[in-house]
Amino acid sequence: MLFNSIQFIIFFAVVTPAYFLLPDKQRWKLLLAASCYFYMTFVPVYLLILGFTIIVDYLAAILIENAKGKSRKLYLILSLCANLGVLIVFKYYNFLNENLSTVLGSFGYQNHVPFLSILLPIGLSFHTFQAMSYTIEVYRGNQKPEKHFGIYALYVMFYPQLVAGPIERPQNILPQFHEKHRYSYENLRAGLHLMLWGFFKKVVIADRLATYVDAVYNNSDKHSAPSLLLASMFFSIQIYCDFSGYTDIARGAAKIMGYDLMINFRRPYFSKSIKEFWQRWHISLSTWFRDYVYKPMGGNRVSKFFFYRNILTIFILSGLWHGANWTFILWGVLHGSFYLIGTFLDGIKKKIPLFNIDLGIVSTLYHIGVTFLLVSFARIFFRSTSIEQGFSIARNILTWKSGPFFLGPKANMYYSIVVICILFMVEIYQEYYPEGQFSLFNNRYKLVRHATYVTMVLMVFLIGVLNYSQFIYFQF
Repeated sequence: MLFNSIQFIIFFAVVTPAYFLLPDKQRWKLLLAASCYFYMTFVPVYLLILGFTIIVDYLAAILIENAKGKSRKLYLILSLCANLGVLIVFKYYNFLNENLSTVLGSFGYQNHVPFLSILLPIGLSFHTFQAMSYTIEVYRGNQKPEKHFGIYALYVMFYPQLVAGPIERPQNILPQFHEKHRYSYENLRAGLHLMLWGFFKKVVIADRLATYVDAVYNNSDKHSAPSLLLASMFFSIQIYCDFSGYTDIARGAAKIMGYDLMINFRRPYFSKSIKEFWQRWHISLSTWFRDYVYKPMGGNRVSKFFFYRNILTIFILSGLWHGANWTFILWGVLHGSFYLIGTFLDGIKKKIPLFNIDLGIVSTLYHIGVTFLLVSFARIFFRSTSIEQGFSIARNILTWKSGPFFLGPKANMYYSIVVICILFMVEIYQEYYPEGQFSLFNNRYKLVRHATYVTMVLMVFLIGVLNYSQFIYFQF
């Protein structure tokens, strides 16, 4: 069930009032049943996979708490193997088998291992990582095992963030399922604001930009460097609005019922370095890798060589998390390289006073612009369907391949520019006037508030691309 569909609007309009009409002790049943239905609207049989990992992790956490010595680690390992095993089979098996065939073929051997004809369960990487964080936190002693099986199942399956996050930690969301939530007009208003802004980002910005990006990338060999560069920059904005739009809708739907999901984005395109970008982009994933992989490897408390190894490992794993394709791995390598180069240059700047001259807004805009271009360049491989296509597009841009500039339908280009301007106007205000976030929504004048609501709703229906397109991160 897509957030940007009539089916979801009906689902939301039925589940939310019913939630408040039920007694507190019965609400988890409604939310769990609704979450099961929500997930079953994609591929019903994959609910069994979720059920398997939920049972394994529920039991493993209880066993970990009651065990001592090496047995605790054994139960954790069994839990992680079960989760990663499911992820590897459904997401990486054919990729690994394909590469095995290539290696064996280069030596004149044939690979007889069969390929699997299976679909990737939607959102598998998200709820797998969320489930693993639970058993890891129980093992570390930071979280008590959840004895209520239904509540634990809801922790994994809570419908607003089930498919595309944010990847929650048990310390944040599990206690909220035990709290009493009363209807609140402030929660309703804040939640609807987030949802409306999320719908706007998805259907008015992301899906409109997608028409240009798809037209260029689907025939990349026929386009010039300017068209390819514009499409790559548009894709950076498209994927941000698509993904953060989903997160806003998820957080808004949860907020109305009284649940606070973590913030997953903090205006990443205002970052002045790749390091800062990853502190603002997909925060739930970057902090997951930081806490469960990077720090256990030694983090930055090691020699330079091992620090570089740790950073590259994290970014390569991040690329693999996104997809079983060499394009994602290269995307991760590029980000890791940019991160390390930036760290190296920061060290040089500290030793050379000339490089530390602050030119105010000029310096800020320069660093923001360079960071955005680097992110957009790496996105070429994220968006490309193959390594060959990614290198071809990158080469054409870097060598500035001449040719006609593709604008696409003029009306679409005009609309795209206008909505991008609206996006950054709102985010500039949020970035530099944080206390006034969504000031038009919360304006003290009722006329301004209502005019804002009506304008955004009209833009969604009049210039939004209402084709119920899937969110990009559903594939992960």
